[in-house]
Amino acid sequence: MQGYLSLVLHAHLPFVRHPEHEKFLEESWLFEAVTETYLPLLQILDGWRRDQMAARLTLSLSPTLCAMLLDPLLRSRYERHLAGLIELAKKEIHRTHWDRSFRELAAMYLDRLLRAQTVWQAAGGNLVAAFKRFQDEGYLEIITTAATHGLLPLMTGHPPSIRAQILTARDHYRSCFGRDPSGIWLPECAYAQGIEAFLQEANLRWFILDSHGILHAHPRPRFGTFAPIFTPNGVAAFGRDFDSSRQVWSKHEGYPGDPRYRDFYRDVGFDLDFDYVKPYLPSPDTRGFTGLKYYRITGGTGEKQIYQRDHALHAASQHAGHFLGERIAQIKQIAPLLDRPPIIVAPYDAELFGHWWYEGPEFLDFLARKICNEQKILSLITPGEYLQHHATNQIATPGASSWGEEGYWRVWLNETNEWIYPHLQIAQDWMAGLAAKYSAPPAPVARRRAAHKSAVKMTALQERALKQAARELLLAQASDWPFILRAGTSPDYARRRVKDHLLRFLALHEQLTTTRVDEKWLAEIESRDNLFPDVNWTYWK
Repeated sequence: MQGYLSLVLHAHLPFVRHPEHEKFLEESWLFEAVTETYLPLLQILDGWRRDQMAARLTLSLSPTLCAMLLDPLLRSRYERHLAGLIELAKKEIHRTHWDRSFRELAAMYLDRLLRAQTVWQAAGGNLVAAFKRFQDEGYLEIITTAATHGLLPLMTGHPPSIRAQILTARDHYRSCFGRDPSGIWLPECAYAQGIEAFLQEANLRWFILDSHGILHAHPRPRFGTFAPIFTPNGVAAFGRDFDSSRQVWSKHEGYPGDPRYRDFYRDVGFDLDFDYVKPYLPSPDTRGFTGLKYYRITGGTGEKQIYQRDHALHAASQHAGHFLGERIAQIKQIAPLLDRPPIIVAPYDAELFGHWWYEGPEFLDFLARKICNEQKILSLITPGEYLQHHATNQIATPGASSWGEEGYWRVWLNETNEWIYPHLQIAQDWMAGLAAKYSAPPAPVARRRAAHKSAVKMTALQERALKQAARELLLAQASDWPFILRAGTSPDYARRRVKDHLLRFLALHEQLTTTRVDEKWLAEIESRDNLFPDVNWTYWK
């Protein structure tokens, strides 16, 4: 092989769980991703295993996503959701009986939903364990991300918060996968100098940056983005390949915009009679997506044309072949200039494949099969495997960067969301104060005697409150809320989530410092925001 391709999928969703409601609109974010992305991905991996393919994929599963996938309440609600979609697909077969094109599509949806249900049941409803098995068998390298996907560069004014985000993620990964992660997806690929110190503490070996984060490193990397660099403390940084990114993400050139592909926005939840679709909508009083869509992108502003599945799959195969051809051309051009096989790192949001781009999972499958069976120029590899083969790399300090708008963190810090950060700064300082107040005295005897004068003897109830304060702060730090506020998709919900978590944190702080812990109220919010049961609040010390 002359070079390598590393496909990296970042699977993340914010923690959304509302036991106080029977049905909640934003919980559908998880249900849609499970049906359209995570279950199809497991089907693809199962095919690779069946055919004994030498295919490798890197997948980040965020701690908040894993917490939701493991939650009994959300799992039972997903089963109800999937059963409802199957019922709707069956009704659609009867409704479209006299219209062959639509009836065939309704039958396709029913078949795919039944197969998704089979995969779900075969996994016992535990997708985290299902992905773990593929990692144990060598088809996946699962990596982590920050605990609640907090934007780490915006926490550089409070290093303990960066430390807590990273170490909490590592601990949660251990509980899910029975090992330590070797790599981390920095939320939004956002990097600022100093973050790597906490990655080293967590024994994380590598992370990914956008192209300019590598190209603007000091000193300038000899091999650009086609080989990793080591930060001065030895953590490796891989750069996103510009060309492979453009071919998928570009508005004008990206494959998902092909008119043969399924249109995301045209859904029966909007097209059909409201009373007919109401039982299957994410929110019972509002029209929304069901996942049953009968039209293709078509192009232009004219009337949408009916989706033709065989044409779409043919397009996915063509695009996979084109993508592979472009990567082979890159390798042939670059390989003679390097003293090692180049690596092309192609990272994407996992939910692009299946949810936003319905044919995306088939594209991945076509691509992997073409790589394994139709050429001998490049092979699939994970960044962790590349470091095992090529352990000596240039030392350089990456440039501050992200993969967001304009390459930095404007998306998460602007006029729509700047109000969040002064409140977060206060809460972070107060959390560090709580950690110092309640921590056990330091080990050396000379300091231990002095510390006994200021250390507070902690009760079991106070420790529960400290853990919940840590959870509420972590949830308030999530990058999803400022992103949603900027995008304007569900701004009221994002605003409420930030305020609710901060207010709960402030109430807990007051109870831990000036009054007493309200056990009844604490139990209520523990049952609602129940992720990270063993969160270590001393990380903020």
